[in-house]
Amino acid sequence: MAAALTICFALLARRLRGVNRSGAVAGGLACFALFTGAGPGAFAALAALFLMTWISTRFGYRRKQELGVAERQEGRNACQVLANLAGAGLSGLLFGATGNRGWLLAAVAALAEAATDTVASEIGLSGNQHARLITTWKRVPAGIDGGITTYGTLAGLGAGIVISTVAAASGLLTAVEMSIPVCAGFLGMLADSLLGATIQRRGWISNEGVNFMATLGAAALAYTILILKEMMRI
Repeated sequence: MAAALTICFALLARRLRGVNRSGAVAGGLACFALFTGAGPGAFAALAALFLMTWISTRFGYRRKQELGVAERQEGRNACQVLANLAGAGLSGLLFGATGNRGWLLAAVAALAEAATDTVASEIGLSGNQHARLITTWKRVPAGIDGGITTYGTLAGLGAGIVISTVAAASGLLTAVEMSIPVCAGFLGMLADSLLGATIQRRGWISNEGVNFMATLGAAALAYTILILKEMMRI
């Protein structure tokens, strides 16, 4: 079942031009890791992430083309896909191997961060010519690394809530745990912007590297929060 869903998911993503060929392969691997490690609920959260990414990328696409910041029409490549999904896939596999719920929460948080950051960026670009640099709060052209917008930030927060809600509805999370991936994902998005405004703008790291670090950071934060909550109960 995992293999069949993985193939169908990759083909659909390719058909919708959400990813190119290499991106379809990378997305398929991440999908297989999540499904086999964390079950159908993780696949549902991943599908929600893909749908929100696909919609937000195409929202205001002509305006993004005019600004020169539109995503390639053939879709995201393997590096972009893995930068956003490798942390979630690895966490899912670790949960499957150990049964430690911390890894399950980490997987959902990584997906929430990817959704929050991607939707925030795409929606922010679709309706604004300017953004605010997160380090100085000065106005900068839309699309500048480290630039954030109010509309984009709120839309990104909503995307994180959707991921957490889907995960809870499918039985991955309890109602009490729902806020953890949302908060971790939102803080990861802010960290992504901060890294973009500093080390990425200096050319020390690529955008894919920043995305990978942000998703891992969100996963680590969610895992740590759960451990601290369990220690407080003891």
